[in-house]
Amino acid sequence: MKIGLYNLVSEVHNEGYIDQTLRDFITKIEEKLGEKFENINLEDFNCKDCFPLIFIKSGGAEMKFEQIFKQVKGPYLLLSSGLHNSFAASLEIASFLKQKRKRVEIIHGDSDYIARRIKELRKIFQVKNRLVSSKLGVIGKPSDWLIASDVDYKEVKETLGISLIDIEMDKLVKEIDHDHHFAHPKLKDIREKGFNEKSIDGALKVYSGCKAIVNKYKLDGITVRCFDLLKIYKNTGCLGISLLNDEGIVSGCEGDIPALISMFILHYLTDEPVFMANPSSIDIDENEIILAHCTLPLNMPDKFYLKTHFESGIGVGIKGDIREGEATIFKLSGNGKNYFVSSGEIVENLSKDNLCRTQIRLRIDEDVKYFLQNSIGNHHLICKGDYSEMVREFFKW
Repeated sequence: MKIGLYNLVSEVHNEGYIDQTLRDFITKIEEKLGEKFENINLEDFNCKDCFPLIFIKSGGAEMKFEQIFKQVKGPYLLLSSGLHNSFAASLEIASFLKQKRKRVEIIHGDSDYIARRIKELRKIFQVKNRLVSSKLGVIGKPSDWLIASDVDYKEVKETLGISLIDIEMDKLVKEIDHDHHFAHPKLKDIREKGFNEKSIDGALKVYSGCKAIVNKYKLDGITVRCFDLLKIYKNTGCLGISLLNDEGIVSGCEGDIPALISMFILHYLTDEPVFMANPSSIDIDENEIILAHCTLPLNMPDKFYLKTHFESGIGVGIKGDIREGEATIFKLSGNGKNYFVSSGEIVENLSKDNLCRTQIRLRIDEDVKYFLQNSIGNHHLICKGDYSEMVREFFKW
C-alpha cells in the first residue's frame, strides 16, 4: 500500500518556494519510512492500494480543504510541518472536521515520530481493508458448551466487514477421507518426534482435509467443531490447526467464532502467530493468569513436543514452550463492539498434568479481575510482543 500525499497550499504563497523549504522535512521522513511518498490527486485518494495523507503545506489552505473534503473519504490524516503556519492551518481543519463528527488526526512532530505514526496508521488501515475482503469458514456448528459465543453473521459483516460461511461437518469428513496428503515443511520434524506413527498419520489426514476445505472455498481462516473428530476418527484437529496457523491460515478450535475473529484481527495487526487458549486459573495478588490449550501455531514456540489430547487421552496434542517475555492478550465480543486487551509478560511455561498440553503463566498489566467480573467468553488470544496499543488504535478508527 503506497503512501500518498495530497498537497494543499494557499494560493497567496509561492508553491515552488514552499516546496523547496519543505524538501528536508519530507526527505527525513522518507528516510525513516524507508520509502518515498507519492503525490496523488483526488481520484487516487480513495483507492484501496493507497494510504492517503493530506499535506497541509501552509496557512491559508483551510478554504481549499473545505472545497474538497466532501469528495474525500476518510481517514482524514493531516501531515503538518512546523513551517509556513502549516500547524495552525491543520488545527483549524481538524476542528472543522470534528464539528462534522469526522475522525481526524494531525501527524506532526519530529521525523522519527511522524514516520512511526504513519507506519502504525497504515498498518491499521491495511487490516481494515483486509477484513472487508476476508472470508472465514465455520466448519460444523460451535461446540455445545460455547453457550455465550453466538454471533450474528450480518452484524459481523456490517461491523467488521468479515464474511462468515457455514460448512457442514460431513464436507470436512469427505475431504479427510479423500486422503489428500498436502505437504508441509515441518512434517519431517513432526515425524522425528518419536510419537505414535498411526496417530500422526491420522492427525495429518485431518490437516489435509482442512487444507482442502480452505482451498475449495477460498477461505482466509477456519474454526472447526473439532471434538466431533474424536468420535469419527479417534483423533483430534490439534495438529492440523497448528500446521494451518503455521502457514498463515488463521485457524481455531471448537467452532468458536468470536475467538476466530479475534485471532484473525490480532494476527494481521501484529504479523505474529496467535495462541488460542483457555483461562485456567488466576492469581489476584500477582495479577497473573494460567492459560492452556492442546494446540498452538508451530511457528510460535521455541520447542514443541507431541502428546495425546488432554481431555480424551488420544490423538495428537501439542505442548509448546513459548519464550518468556512481552506478550499481548486480546478478545473481541461476538458483535465486534466490545473488546479486552492487555499487555503482559509470559513468566513461565508449565507442565501440569491436569491442564491442556501447552501451558503458560501470564502476568498482565490490566486488572486480572476482568476475568471474574467482565470476561468476554472463555477463549482468549495471546501473541508474543506488546501490541496492546496497536489493538486500541485499531478500534479507535
